[in-house]
Amino acid sequence: MGEFSLLSTAILLVFVLDPFGNVPVIISILKEIPRAKQRRIIAREMVIGLIILALFLFFGEHFLRIFHLETEAVRIAGAVIFFVIGVKMIFPGDKGSAGLFGKEGEPFVVPIAMPLVAGPSALATLLVLSSAHADATGTLFGALMVAWGFSALVMLLAPFLFHVLKAKGLMALERLMGMLLLMMAVQMFIDGVRGLIVLGV
Repeated sequence: MGEFSLLSTAILLVFVLDPFGNVPVIISILKEIPRAKQRRIIAREMVIGLIILALFLFFGEHFLRIFHLETEAVRIAGAVIFFVIGVKMIFPGDKGSAGLFGKEGEPFVVPIAMPLVAGPSALATLLVLSSAHADATGTLFGALMVAWGFSALVMLLAPFLFHVLKAKGLMALERLMGMLLLMMAVQMFIDGVRGLIVLGV
């Protein structure tokens, strides 16, 4: 893949992590949570997401080899999770989208840390970068930290947008994001299946 720099790699990872695209989803997921707890939950999930990303950067290829998993399997699994979340956002039922996370409505690991932060695209990107630049793991980790720090800042500011969107605006945005998530899920599934076909699996 040729020469690369920490800054250019960090910018690439920011695009892959897509923090701005995740803001509406974060707001929808945490809308039933008291504002005092929202920032703490986001911070916790961002740290968990960083741990998952770092583990995949350093050990992802070994993990896939040990369990005989293809990269496409990660993408398809993420597609399934996104699909379920999208359906719940479009058809929330009596308890709303918070029904995904149990009685208290507080998410843990899924879906913020994974797949919103450590999603299939991010994991696959880190796997490709680590394979192509095995001698520059330190630079890759630095780029990951820069991208994660920027994404964390954007995500932590997400609750403030609730006042701008209001309840009706949030409801409309939630339905729209649900549709977008469903389309993303289908596309990720197609990409995963296409990858398996190319590999002849």
